[in-house]
Amino acid sequence: MNTQIIIDYLLALGMNNNREWYHANKEDYKKANAEFEGLLQALMLEIGKFDTEILHNNPKDLTFKIVRDTRFSHDKSPYNPAFRAHISSKGKLPVPVGYYLMIKPGNQSFLGGGLFADMFKDATTMIRDHIVRNDKEWEKIIHEPEFEKYFTVKGTALKNVPAGYEKEHPQAEYLKFKSWYLEYPIMDEELDDAEAFLTKAAELFQIMKPFNDYLNKALVGFQMPTK
Repeated sequence: MNTQIIIDYLLALGMNNNREWYHANKEDYKKANAEFEGLLQALMLEIGKFDTEILHNNPKDLTFKIVRDTRFSHDKSPYNPAFRAHISSKGKLPVPVGYYLMIKPGNQSFLGGGLFADMFKDATTMIRDHIVRNDKEWEKIIHEPEFEKYFTVKGTALKNVPAGYEKEHPQAEYLKFKSWYLEYPIMDEELDDAEAFLTKAAELFQIMKPFNDYLNKALVGFQMPTK
């Protein structure tokens, strides 16, 4: 694994974010993408030591396109200079939740977990209801010392507790959320040593696993909306 090939390509794409350059350097993209998929494969083997349900995945099926949808964006640059992947028991689908990796130069890389998508109303309701019924377990997970050392629960949130939920509930602040996720920033220099990065990433993903497991219990039976 040569993470420098990944970083060099993304830096170049960031400085030449146009279709002409991208197509003229397609071979460099293929090399960088192959290195990213190799990194994912190695990461999955490490995660598999504590979560065997993700081991059946093919790295190619876990990555997201670098082509941007610019239809509703003021930024019309056609590419996102980042390699991204979501590893879960059902691949890169947002549910069930799993382990998210984004590599983006400029100290914008991060490890993530939980539910990032806030547009699935059924998923939001299922998690809120689960928190109401299992508030002590939630409290224990998010205040476990090792968890608090690295993570803070983030998410899109309402200003007030939504209708149908007690405003005085012990977890009222989290009932306002529409998504519940974790992010751990990765500095550029941490990617220099691929082996050290993989070890650290796996350790952090193992710490976040109880959080993911809690959300996945809430999301049992969730069906992705059909178009």
